Amino acid sequence: MNNASHTVEVLNDLVNINNDRINGYEKATKKIGDGHEDLKAIFTRIIGESHHNKMALGTEIQTFRKDIEDTNTTSGDLHRTWLSVKAFFTSDNEKSVLEECETGEDAIKKAYTTAIEDEELPAYVKDILSEQQQKILASHNEIKALRDAA
Repeated sequence: MNNASHTVEVLNDLVNINNDRINGYEKATKKIGDGHEDLKAIFTRIIGESHHNKMALGTEIQTFRKDIEDTNTTSGDLHRTWLSVKAFFTSDNEKSVLEECETGEDAIKKAYTTAIEDEELPAYVKDILSEQQQKILASHNEIKALRDAA
C-alpha cells in the first residue's frame, strides 16, 4: 500500500470512530432523559466537536482525491450494542450513562494515539490529529470528572 492510500485509510478510520462517538452521544442524550439539561448540553457540544473533526479529516482525505468512507467501525458497533444491552438491564441513571460515555472516550483516545504514532503519516496530518486529540482529551477528562462526581 502506498503512503497516500495508507494515510487515507487511517483518516477514514478516524472519521468512522467520530461517527461512533456521535451516535454514542446521541444515544446517551436520549437515554439520560429529562432533568439533565446540563449533561445534554455537554453531549451536544461533544457531538459538534466530532462533526468538526470529521469535516477536517474529510478535507484532508479529499486532498488525496479520495472519497470519505462514512460508516461506523466494528468496535464502535460493539460499544453501541453494549450501551443498548446495558440500558435494558440497568436504570438510566446518570453515573451508568457517564460510564458508558467514558468507555467511548477511551476508544477514541486510543484511536487518535495510534494514528499519531503511525510513522507513515505525514507530519502535517499528525499536527491536525494532535490538535483534535487535545480537544478529545479535554472532553474525556470532563466526562470522567462528571462520572466521578455522580
